[in-house]
Amino acid sequence: MTSWLRKYTNFILHRKLLISLLIVFISISQTAADGACASPYVSSCEECLLRGPDCGWCIQEDFLDGAHVSQRCDSTSSLLRKGCREEFIQSPRVKVEVDATLSSTQVAPRKISIQLRPGSQASFVVEVRQLERYPVDLYYLVDVSASMKDNLERLNNVGVALSHQMREHSSDFRVGFGSFVDKPVAPYISVHPSKIINPCREYEVQCRPTHGFIHVLPITENMTEFTRVIQQQRISGNMDTPEGGFDAMLQAAVCQKDIGWRAEAKHLLLMMTDQPSHLALDSKLAGIVVPHDGQCHLEDNTYTETTNMEHPTIGQLADILLQNSIYSIFAVDNVQYKWYEDLLDLLPGAYLGRLFPKATNLKDLVVDAYKKLLSEVEIEVTVDHRHAHRFWVNVTAICPPGSSVTGNNKCSNLKPKQKVFFNITVGMTSCPGEDSEEDNDVGLSVQPVGFNESVTVTMKQACSCQCSQRGGCLDDGVASTCNDISENTEQVSPDVCQPEGSGKICNGRGTCVCGECVCDHSNLGTIYGKFCEMDDFSCPYQEGLLCGGRGQCTLGECVCQAGWTGESCGCPASTETCQSSDGLLCSGRGRCACGRCLCDHPPYSGEFCEKCPTCYTACQPHWLCVACHLTHGLVQGSSEQCNRTCAPVVGYVDDITEMASVLGKHCLYPSTERCHYRFHIGVEPGSPQLQISRQPECLSSQRYFVTFLSVFLLTVVLGLGILAVLRIMLRRKEEAQPDPQNPQFDTNKKDPSYAPTTNEKTVTYRRDHNVEMHVQVPKMPLDDIGWQ
Repeated sequence: MTSWLRKYTNFILHRKLLISLLIVFISISQTAADGACASPYVSSCEECLLRGPDCGWCIQEDFLDGAHVSQRCDSTSSLLRKGCREEFIQSPRVKVEVDATLSSTQVAPRKISIQLRPGSQASFVVEVRQLERYPVDLYYLVDVSASMKDNLERLNNVGVALSHQMREHSSDFRVGFGSFVDKPVAPYISVHPSKIINPCREYEVQCRPTHGFIHVLPITENMTEFTRVIQQQRISGNMDTPEGGFDAMLQAAVCQKDIGWRAEAKHLLLMMTDQPSHLALDSKLAGIVVPHDGQCHLEDNTYTETTNMEHPTIGQLADILLQNSIYSIFAVDNVQYKWYEDLLDLLPGAYLGRLFPKATNLKDLVVDAYKKLLSEVEIEVTVDHRHAHRFWVNVTAICPPGSSVTGNNKCSNLKPKQKVFFNITVGMTSCPGEDSEEDNDVGLSVQPVGFNESVTVTMKQACSCQCSQRGGCLDDGVASTCNDISENTEQVSPDVCQPEGSGKICNGRGTCVCGECVCDHSNLGTIYGKFCEMDDFSCPYQEGLLCGGRGQCTLGECVCQAGWTGESCGCPASTETCQSSDGLLCSGRGRCACGRCLCDHPPYSGEFCEKCPTCYTACQPHWLCVACHLTHGLVQGSSEQCNRTCAPVVGYVDDITEMASVLGKHCLYPSTERCHYRFHIGVEPGSPQLQISRQPECLSSQRYFVTFLSVFLLTVVLGLGILAVLRIMLRRKEEAQPDPQNPQFDTNKKDPSYAPTTNEKTVTYRRDHNVEMHVQVPKMPLDDIGWQ
């Protein structure tokens, strides 16, 4: 009993521990998901959706009042915990909708619609069923070069026998015929005129001209006509080993009406050859560089662009065969079997068989190929090449019992009427760029190889937030419905929240919600305006008021009311306060700034730039008038003339210095060398314009003599000082020159331009005996010296 109780207790403890660990794991997973959505760099709903499939955007206006706009992006569960109501959360869901209205006998469903967002994925299942007895169209595409002569003759007997044997597997069997050789240009053929007409001329055999592809017989059930056509065929020839088989296969596939392919039948394209085929780049040997356009170019049943366009690429041929629901059967001889075997993985729905000499096994080869192709179901999933880089696809085949899985997209060894299921998962990695012209809907095709039915998948990209047709999500504080993407919703472009001339949504200070800017909250103040362009904190203040109380703050600058200007709207726009009494603006000597005169010239000052204390020209014009009165008119010749010249009344003052505080400008008039008169200009109204001192101010003789002597002595002293300085400088210069008698210090001889004077000695050195000098000069060839 004790042992059992201990075991039960341990079981309970282990169970609680496991539950606790599971809760912790779920919490960690949820936190990781939340962390993937949150980012301080997210500023819009579109950017939030790109963060991941679990991210949502809250458009509730009062959500987290005062928080940064990036806080609106988080996982749906976190937004709900933070207080955002569910109807205000923008988070498009992944959807898969199947259209069951289209009937199908082989492939179901026929039409699917998927909604995806970045980082999300969606899965759906496709069912494929092989029918037991299909109508069959078989088109013989035969290499008619000279080496295929025996195989071509064998077709006379194979056609009817094959028709009878295929009736066991098909309810309606029909055949057609076409031939090919190669591009009729050098170096593939000889361009000698005689060999162009008859490539087999040197073998004394009459051959038909070389051709790229000729459609001979449309698909028909008349086996007699098929036999007659085969009997009329003649061989042709070319020079190189490879043939133009792929060029002819593409034309046989895309020229549906000319060949006569039936929509309800299985399409078998049988290519008989004993050589490999030219590939795309081989055409450059003939100077053909235009890529194949994948279109039909038959005129009078002859391929007309064989000498103008390159051979198709393997990928291009594979797409053409798949789009036109064609099985390809290669009947080749044993020598070329390996070359074609390497191509099977690149061509969906292809079968390779060894062709015995003279095509003795051709009938069995075609029947075995048809049975083998019907026992396999393979699908190819293709995305529009313009969008393929933004999507990924994964296919898993679910094969019935008794069959086998070949890869992930094929089931083999199937029996008629068995069903195969394919689980297909499609994922979206990113949204198209802002400047991309891609459509919102992306096409995806699910094509069972060789089937004339397929599945069309339309993928809608949820890359932007959506709002209802009511035009907004907020209506007088009451939420209107902001649904996920659906037929009754319309997309509101964020461009409506972008002011003209600005590259930022809501000027970077808000969020575009349903076509309207929801401004951010700031601790500094309030942000408002249609595009969040105004606030109450980022402009200069004056007298304690933002923009002086005379304007609005817009994007950090004051927009002033009428009649005011300036950085803080503190200046009147009118210039009336700057007009002087003469009607001029600042007396014509300045400019009006903020209601005050700013003088352009430094000497002028005053309220209207009317004063100039240092201007000498204000005194000089009055000298003549002063002299006229002081000399009682003798200056002008008569007192009458003096009075006419000096119209203003002149007054005399005993002590003019006492009136300096009352009178205006103080001027001097020099009457003689030692005397001058003082006078003033600009007296109060009603008084004389000029006030002249009665007595001149003169220097006395003694004072004049002292002044003259002082000036004279000062001049003499300065002259002697200058002479002394010059003499010292000359002496130092002479001492610095070397002794011409001492050659050791003769620096002048270092200068090549120096020439000795007549009073200088020239010293010549000589040797008492000759000294032999040995100089070795290497011999050089005359050519190395550069002589011509």
